[in-house]
Amino acid sequence: MGLLLDVEDTAVTRQTAEALARVGTVAAVRLIALAVAEADDNQADWLQTGVHDALVGAGGVPNVAAACANLAWDQEDAVRRAAADISAWADDTRR
Repeated sequence: MGLLLDVEDTAVTRQTAEALARVGTVAAVRLIALAVAEADDNQADWLQTGVHDALVGAGGVPNVAAACANLAWDQEDAVRRAAADISAWADDTRR
């Protein structure tokens, strides 16, 4: 979680979010969602940028949307809300 919410280096935040989004598993996207739930506005912007970079990169990452759909049933309310945000980011990227 420290890499996703690095207050000293936003590049680390962006790159870590991008790498996890490229993995695209439920576990990887859940880590991003946990970070989004704790992030301040600046950190959330960089998390969103990292996810966006993964989605628009070569081949995209269709698993992110599926992972977010799975996380809609997570036990933690914060994860469910953050997964909805990430899903919206993915929708925006596809437009």
